[in-house]
Amino acid sequence: MTTIAIIGGGPGLGRAVARRFGREGFDVALISRSRQHLDERVAALSADGVNARGYVADGRDGEALARALADAARELGPIEVLQWSPVPAREFMKPVLETSAEDLVGPIEMSVYGPVNAVRQVLPGMRELGRGTILLINGGSAVRPGPNVTGTSVAFAGESAYGQLLHDALAPEGIHVAQLIIPRGIGGGRPSHEPEALADRIWELHAQHDGDFRTFVEPMDA
Repeated sequence: MTTIAIIGGGPGLGRAVARRFGREGFDVALISRSRQHLDERVAALSADGVNARGYVADGRDGEALARALADAARELGPIEVLQWSPVPAREFMKPVLETSAEDLVGPIEMSVYGPVNAVRQVLPGMRELGRGTILLINGGSAVRPGPNVTGTSVAFAGESAYGQLLHDALAPEGIHVAQLIIPRGIGGGRPSHEPEALADRIWELHAQHDGDFRTFVEPMDA
């Protein structure tokens, strides 16, 4: 049995992805900052028939993140799929002329250092399996910077570059790296943006390994 680790395991997309992969036989490791929220989400997934456990870690804390991923692999099984999808903090998103260098520390810790730390922890296990998927879930500012969301625009661009480099380096080893861009956010009355529809798309990115790095939920200019 293998495991999907979802970093940013919230009640919307995180739960939907956990249920989707759980139906396919995956165990689920949810990693988030709040023990109370994790316990609630694990209980909900258990009621859905998904074998899930929660692990407390802040994505900006590399040591805590490494421990959580190591514990998940030991308790649930090798991590075959890593999903990086924490919700950015509101303070990360300021207009460009109001953004200082200090304002970029948090976004970069979350969206650049965080994925790097997570990948370095799970990659040896994926190599031992001979397969794996690394999924980066981002908003539209990852590819189209927004003047009022400077922190995420800068940090998501770095995350996107890192993902592309990983994709190119790891594809020959059977390890797939994919970035899903969700412009205009999750939900909002758009069927393609509802958590269950997005979870299906994320499952396809894992299952198909079609060789592309970046996928859009819908065209950016739609």
